[in-house]
Parts: sequence; structure tokens; C-alpha cells
Amino acid sequence: QVQLVESGGGLVQAGGSLRLSCTTTRRAFIGYIIGWFRQTPGAEREFVSAVDWSGESAIYADSVKGRFGISRDNDKSTAYLQMNSLKPEDTAVYYCARGGVGAPKSSIYEYDVWGQGTQVTVSS
Repeated sequence: QVQLVESGGGLVQAGGSLRLSCTTTRRAFIGYIIGWFRQTPGAEREFVSAVDWSGESAIYADSVKGRFGISRDNDKSTAYLQMNSLKPEDTAVYYCARGGVGAPKSSIYEYDVWGQGTQVTVSS
């Protein structure tokens, strides 16, 4: 069974940085889009960022553009979300997910495997 394992969440002060990691097997990783989403209690899951199979093409939600960076290391079967200049409104459970092929996508319905989620809390 395919699993994505996330790490790197935690508590950080506003203006600080965190880097989230998401790893899986090579078979489950190579060739697939990887996306990051976040969710707060009572809200729908929200798109954050996604990257294509090679790491050369990425998209971002307007709310994080210029502050977050997505990347991937195919040799390590690991994707990253670098989160800088964090704001209290970034507080959420963050999920990584495996998508399909081609250009990165923002819809949750384009992803077939999800990680367990990792809590990110930004204090003011």
C-alpha cells in the first residue's frame, strides 16, 4: 500500500520559517505530481502548492506566493515545502499528496494518495 510520510511541522513565531518533508518509496514517487494542501477546523482543505515530476514547474496559491517554495529530490523520493515569513493565518494541518502526471494541479480531486498531515502553528 502506498504511503506518504510527512515531517517538519511544529510551533514557530510569526516571521519564522519551517521546512516540511514528505517521503515515500521510489516506485510511488517518480513520475508523479506532488502537492501540498492545508486545512483548519471547520474549513475545507485548501491548496497550497504543487510541483511536477521533475521539479521544474511549480504553482502556488496567491496567499503563499513569494513566501513558500516547493521542491523535490527524486533521488531521495522526498518533496519539501519551505515556509518563510510565516503568519498566524498559515496555522493549519498540512498534507502532502501524490497527483497524476503532467502539469502541477491545484484541485484536491487530482490526487490519489495523501499523507497523515502535520500540524503547523504560527504564534503572533
